[in-house]
Amino acid sequence: MVALGLFFTLLSGIANGLFSAPMKIIPRWKWENIWMVFSLTALVTIPTALVLLTVPRVHQVYAASPAAAVAAAFWFGFAWGFGAIFFGLTVQRLGVSLANSLVIGLSSALGSLVPLFLSGALRLEARQLVLFLGVATFLVGVAVCGAAGRLRDAAAPASGASLGGYLFAIAAGVLSAVFNIGYSLALPIADAGTRLGYPQFLATNCIWLLMLLGGSIPNILYCGYLLVKQNSAKLFFGPQVPKTWGLGVLMGLLWTTGIFLYGAATPLLGDIGPSIGWPLSLAVALMVANLMGVLLGEWRQAGQAASRRMRAGILMLLAAILCCALSTQ
Repeated sequence: MVALGLFFTLLSGIANGLFSAPMKIIPRWKWENIWMVFSLTALVTIPTALVLLTVPRVHQVYAASPAAAVAAAFWFGFAWGFGAIFFGLTVQRLGVSLANSLVIGLSSALGSLVPLFLSGALRLEARQLVLFLGVATFLVGVAVCGAAGRLRDAAAPASGASLGGYLFAIAAGVLSAVFNIGYSLALPIADAGTRLGYPQFLATNCIWLLMLLGGSIPNILYCGYLLVKQNSAKLFFGPQVPKTWGLGVLMGLLWTTGIFLYGAATPLLGDIGPSIGWPLSLAVALMVANLMGVLLGEWRQAGQAASRRMRAGILMLLAAILCCALSTQ
């Protein structure tokens, strides 16, 4: 069961690492066009359709769940929705490499360790010490990858770098971790679903529905605001409509696949599943995203020093994955 959980976690990371790649090749659309289609696909349409088709008595699941768990799912999801906006502001001010290092590093640490405190499962036992080592190695790895990115971009430093950019990064990292923390607090919803006869995976999807619908609200409202302000809604009906819409929907499919695979993986990883699955999935996603960056030519002009540092960071991420995997034993 643990091996299957690790496999699902790896697939989750791959899907999440791939989901943003279509943004590089979508023609003519602005960010708000892309993100609106992504949000409607990934946060509303797919989770709603999936749950209604597989859990027809979903209202009974929520009625049988503790009110605190239902509230946690929706409101933690709503708070996480702002994390995506802060992340975009971080990228704008600090650049892609530094933004990803700061946000993913903080998110992985909080998202792994806070559930242990909340569940009361924190103990100084061997496997949790190995997990702590994995999280620490993960943080060092993403820092090295970020340093490689700064070397690569040294010829064109981000002119907008400021204290505000670092504050946005902290907010984005905390709010990204909120997603995993909210999931941990909402696990009684899945328990209620299994008591009503649904398999664990389908019962877990009831959590995702609440969290993703909550997270969709700030994303859709912010994209709507930009569509009006920038007069960019007309781009939805411009040239190459099938390609642009298709790639936007593909982003949503990849991201949602990653999320639901993560939900299927955590029950299989033992009593500290969210603490193991979270850094594992993020590490794989970061490696896949870096690989896509290479394939898309982002490292074509990088010097040898930057390339060596990136390879060193990826090796550290592999070591972090190994530590997190060993902590399940």
